[in-house]
Amino acid sequence: MESFVQFRKGETPHHVHRDLDGLKDEELGRYGFVGRQAQLYRENDPTAYTAEGDISLTDVLVEDLEPTDLTDASGRPLELFRNADVRFLLSRRTEPMPFFARNVGGDELFFVHRGTGIFETEFGPIPYEPGDWVLLPKAVTYRHVPEAGAEQAFLIIEAVEEFRVPEPGILGRHFPFDSSCMFVPEPEVHTEGGPTWQVRLTRRDETSVLTYQHHPFDVRGWKGDYFPFKYNIRDYNVIYSESVHLPPTNQLFLQAEGVVVLNFLPRPAESREGTERLPWYHRNADYDEVALFHSGDLFGVQMPPGLLSHAPQGIHHGPPERARARARRKFAEYDRVNWSVMSIDCRKPLTVNPEIRRISQEQA
Repeated sequence: MESFVQFRKGETPHHVHRDLDGLKDEELGRYGFVGRQAQLYRENDPTAYTAEGDISLTDVLVEDLEPTDLTDASGRPLELFRNADVRFLLSRRTEPMPFFARNVGGDELFFVHRGTGIFETEFGPIPYEPGDWVLLPKAVTYRHVPEAGAEQAFLIIEAVEEFRVPEPGILGRHFPFDSSCMFVPEPEVHTEGGPTWQVRLTRRDETSVLTYQHHPFDVRGWKGDYFPFKYNIRDYNVIYSESVHLPPTNQLFLQAEGVVVLNFLPRPAESREGTERLPWYHRNADYDEVALFHSGDLFGVQMPPGLLSHAPQGIHHGPPERARARARRKFAEYDRVNWSVMSIDCRKPLTVNPEIRRISQEQA
């Protein structure tokens, strides 16, 4: 339960997340970053450990993973992680789908890491580019048509319950998510001849095929508040503070039951001397965290584009002390944080695909 009562014991800085004087700043919290929490000020780097067993960090590069849709037009994305609420998949589709798709098990949220092309939908076409979030709601029929010759990579978050935009907070309904910046498709009737058209149904591990005598995209018009859309990260309004590194919760993008999607994007850096600019060490006691490093650098250190990371709940993680020391040492040289990281937190523990764990361990 939350409480207004807080205690301060032993040697602590005056203000949270700044002026550490050599201590190592760790946050241990419940319910993501909105429940009860404690800041622990340690002498040593809490991420300096080795791990054995299934409850451990996973790091893999997109380029080292080969979904079957990379080489086979009828192939499928590769499953990365799953729990009862959500699945994470990687698609590297290079050829147009020779079928239509309809996920009857949940919403599909695509992040475009690389590539251009079109998601054809019964509501109309959605062109995509890197940095786009494309939401294809449950039971919407679509066809993925990547641009020929363009390298493609997509992180897919499949949620059982529907994705929702965040409720307006104290800043109002345009910050950080301004829904008027969504791209919403216009209907486009297809009249191509058959003889037949196949729609592949999926529901988690179950599949089926529907065969139509007419093109599935014969919609001349639509209205309502249930539709696919896309939203590019350049339209997301980043919130920051001059004097303290803000918690991830202020960067909320979309949420579904048991899962929240966050955007960590380029912004001005904290400018008050002594402020810790990097995310503090933390143990997220109630959420697994998945991150895709999309692009950019962190105070001059290049981020590995395409790195997929999974941190189980209760495990220390965060940039190592050498990165923190460098950020303090170079404080005057940088006035911006230039990273683009997509972060997804899950309430229930995720099961890691054994093949993904094997690749991660080989790269360690």
